[in-house]
Amino acid sequence: MNELSVNELHLDYGSGAHANPILKGVSMHLQKGEVVALLGPSGSGKTTLLRAVAGLESPKLGTIDIGERRVFDGERAFEMPAEQRNLGLVFQSYALWPHKTVFDNVAYGLKLRKMGTSDIAERVNEVLKQLGLGHLGARFPHQLSGGQQQRVAIARALVYNPPVILLDEPLSNLDAKLREEARAFLRELIVRLGLSALMVTHDQAEAMAISDRILLLNNGKIEQQGTPQSMYETPDTLFTAEFMGSNNRLPGRIVQRNGSHVQLDVNGTTLQATARGASTGAEGSTIIRVEEVRVSATPVDNAIELPLLTCMYLGDRFECLFKSESGPEISLRAHSRYKLEAGRYWLQLPADKLWVF
Repeated sequence: MNELSVNELHLDYGSGAHANPILKGVSMHLQKGEVVALLGPSGSGKTTLLRAVAGLESPKLGTIDIGERRVFDGERAFEMPAEQRNLGLVFQSYALWPHKTVFDNVAYGLKLRKMGTSDIAERVNEVLKQLGLGHLGARFPHQLSGGQQQRVAIARALVYNPPVILLDEPLSNLDAKLREEARAFLRELIVRLGLSALMVTHDQAEAMAISDRILLLNNGKIEQQGTPQSMYETPDTLFTAEFMGSNNRLPGRIVQRNGSHVQLDVNGTTLQATARGASTGAEGSTIIRVEEVRVSATPVDNAIELPLLTCMYLGDRFECLFKSESGPEISLRAHSRYKLEAGRYWLQLPADKLWVF
């Protein structure tokens, strides 16, 4: 049973000749207990899609169903108001009432629904306890840390047991260290409570850590969707491969091709690679993930010899940059556990990880 179904959704900003299409026929579903991340660059349509589901944007065509309730139908010109959709919303800014206590912020939605005072207190205290906020009910937002404010926003969204919780860049206001902790907390909370969640993010690491499935949007359409692992390890397109990881690009010319096996000429060096997607002809884009490049001080198979330019210390590893001195510029990054001495190295590029699109 799908908790949320979106079918062939079209949405424009403006009208007539000045209409700017934002969503161009997007279809997706969210199953019970599943977390789907909407991932993509700025302007790809991910936030617009979330807002359309919430009832905060008006699509032109398509349908949206929450459970068995149709909340939008373009053909029938039917649009259910946002407040009747019963969805939990967590905004990027948290949008907490500054003059209300934590308890009253969380209770606000229940009061609007005319719930009894004792029932409100029981429900609010229960959800605050679930989120580790039980001792902070009497505080005001300005007395809380960023991480605590984020939890209050989540508590407010969860308090009336919505079928789907919508998260709009929920971690973007937190600093880097707190984001990692909040990421783990959010994933644990979602699993523990069996939530169905749709989350917008532009951060691929965040999407992979929290979601069960990723929808990658590109210019108003779904470029690719799948599990975080499949999106990262078996991208169908160059856009997906480049968005989902940290990559090196190589100037390679396709010399020979047999199915998915490709022979490349890279500045006079012959390399074996793997074709991905629907690439044809002699021209193609060749990439390899930074972490897949293996550094060797002695000659190895399927490798390019390059001089070391510099090494940067990243805490758990060094990131080393290698650059050609002549001919077409070749620049490769690779990871090393140790700082490398100046000199020339062989950079091994495993054929199954060297992708040609």
